[in-house]
Amino acid sequence: MRTAQEIIRDARVQQSRSGICYTTAGEVTLPSNDLERMVDAIPRVIAAALDRKAFYFVPLTISEGDKTLVAERFDPALVDRAICHRNIESGNSQCVFISTRLLEDRFSIAFEFYINVGHAFVDKAGISPDFADMVWRQATSNVRGESSFDAFEFRKQALANGPGQVDEKAKSEYLAAAFSDSIAIYLLSLCLDVDYYELREREYPLLAPAALAERLKKVEELFPPNPGFQFSIIHKRRS
Repeated sequence: MRTAQEIIRDARVQQSRSGICYTTAGEVTLPSNDLERMVDAIPRVIAAALDRKAFYFVPLTISEGDKTLVAERFDPALVDRAICHRNIESGNSQCVFISTRLLEDRFSIAFEFYINVGHAFVDKAGISPDFADMVWRQATSNVRGESSFDAFEFRKQALANGPGQVDEKAKSEYLAAAFSDSIAIYLLSLCLDVDYYELREREYPLLAPAALAERLKKVEELFPPNPGFQFSIIHKRRS
């Protein structure tokens, strides 16, 4: 076990072709070419907004109060204490530690990474007005489901008293969550083939396919894929 600050001091951070700063520390089993593709998938417009952020892919990140520890090897005894990610301020930059061995498979690691990227981008750049208008129109039309638990709860709170008495703070939180979620799912679909049903969660109903597709198409308009990456939506009939 080492402290996160020791990892930050000793690890050699590299910059991807997209402009994202990242590194690995410890026994990370995700193949380096998979990790490289995952990072390269981020459109340069998004990466440019994350110029003071670096991502550290490690086996396990452990939260010990104000201290963050990193297990450089996987230990089953530490799993219950591990967290998916931890943000750490270092000088004028932010370092994001992602636990690859807690998540284990490529889909889960990529999604956790892109969720962090999506939230970081929205915190820095804000929400696209066109995207916000579209999402709010969907919400007030009672489109089924949402893209995350946060979006589901904020939407419910924003419209608790009906469309005529909107909770503006909850609406703002909802739109930010929906934009972050859509960016994350879009990035995931650039890196991997994503089946709609892989996104389902138990805590809330997933956003209806047509509404999710509309959001992802808008994100693609805002952030076209880098060379070598492609975005497409394929509709399949369930047998």
